[in-house]
Amino acid sequence: QASAPAARDYIVGPDDVLAVTVFGEPDLSGRFTVDSDGTFDFRLIGRVKAAGLTVREIEELLQRRLADGYLVRPQVSVEVEQYRSQNVYVMGEVKNPGTYPLTGGMTILDLIARAGSLTSSAGGTVLIHRPRGGRGASGPVTGSDGDDVETIRLSVRDLQTGRAGQGIVLRDGDTIFVPKAATFYVTGHVRTPGPYVLEGELTVMQALSLAGGVTERGAANRVKIIRLVDGRQREIRAKPTDLVQPGDTIHVPQRFF
Repeated sequence: QASAPAARDYIVGPDDVLAVTVFGEPDLSGRFTVDSDGTFDFRLIGRVKAAGLTVREIEELLQRRLADGYLVRPQVSVEVEQYRSQNVYVMGEVKNPGTYPLTGGMTILDLIARAGSLTSSAGGTVLIHRPRGGRGASGPVTGSDGDDVETIRLSVRDLQTGRAGQGIVLRDGDTIFVPKAATFYVTGHVRTPGPYVLEGELTVMQALSLAGGVTERGAANRVKIIRLVDGRQREIRAKPTDLVQPGDTIHVPQRFF
């Protein structure tokens, strides 16, 4: 639910539907669709410019024009009943990727929730790809679009705890991209072999700990990393402090005796 102050700062555009209430004047109140030229027709005062103005500014504009010879101290309330002019895009590891209308006060977490929340394969980061210069976009944009797109990287955990994202207001044309989690594998003589999600920096020792530790039959001094390097698979003798890379397989062989 958009907070009232944030919704009042929403910038109206063509095709948005406004609910205008003039207190004590039911004949002037009603629903108004912003035309393609950015204006709508209002009784008594004619065409009113709306596109490019915030909800708050439209309220003030209507009050001024109605007070100019029509009403004494008019009180006007404007709300966006239907958001049609601005869109944002959600891609990647969400359950329902696609195009969503941008509503006043919508946060990044609001948008992800509207897209069905994260999938089980989602990583720990969220990327915002934003067209530069305040321009919108007719479809999703990516970081590969060069200088025309700015990319903002945020931690999912920081978003959830409120440590990040509070000052970021979503804009028309933003693309929210949730990358797939980077994974690695632990095989051989560990208590819980299998795939694991790689979040941040992780050493070989920490990776083995995640897998339940080396069993009594495992050779902790002969752990190796199987890694793809330049398209070829290489085996690397691992040290406990080596950092794990995405796609690595950490293998613990059997002891000789």
